[in-house]
Amino acid sequence: MPASSEKLTIARKEEIVDACAQLYETVPYGKITIGMIGEKTSFTRTSIYNYFRTKEEIFLALLEREYAAWADELEELAAADAAPEEFPARFAALLGRRSCMLKLLAMNLYDMEAGSSLGNLVGFKKAYKRAMEATERCLRRHFTFLTEENARQFSYAFFPFLFGVYPYTEVTDKQAEAMKTAGVPYRPYTAAKLTEAFVGKLIDGFRYDRAGK
Repeated sequence: MPASSEKLTIARKEEIVDACAQLYETVPYGKITIGMIGEKTSFTRTSIYNYFRTKEEIFLALLEREYAAWADELEELAAADAAPEEFPARFAALLGRRSCMLKLLAMNLYDMEAGSSLGNLVGFKKAYKRAMEATERCLRRHFTFLTEENARQFSYAFFPFLFGVYPYTEVTDKQAEAMKTAGVPYRPYTAAKLTEAFVGKLIDGFRYDRAGK
């Protein structure tokens, strides 16, 4: 593919993903259509199919972009000098800025993966892998007592935790009223604060295990 054509393809894909992200801020996933996305681009709806086969592939590309941006920030944190006690808050602050990523993970990941081609799914999984590896580098950089296995165990606990962050921290008035009526205890947290507490406890667990050996 000529360089000019490749640049156009990348630009068109980014424009489509940008339009999807803009819509997702106010419109539920299930109500967004390719037609709605196309209306926010500079080209025709039918042209979208030259770049994405389904709506799910567009959303998966958005999630891949979110993971890539998060991984970039994690790499910067891994290279930064910081006291170990500051790490949970700094790590959590990065995640606190990824509300779109957390929302997609909590609500639509299965649909996105099921409705995407294998090639697009592999691209997403590579971004996911990079974020996981960057997370583990952050840990090893800031906590020298952690082994490679400890860092991997952290990932196995932390990445599933991500699926529950958005629905716990972004509660609607209706959900809050239902929990109150049902007598369900609920303490409001931001994504950053919830993550900071969880990360701190995980690291403390590894520290205590090491001290007990």
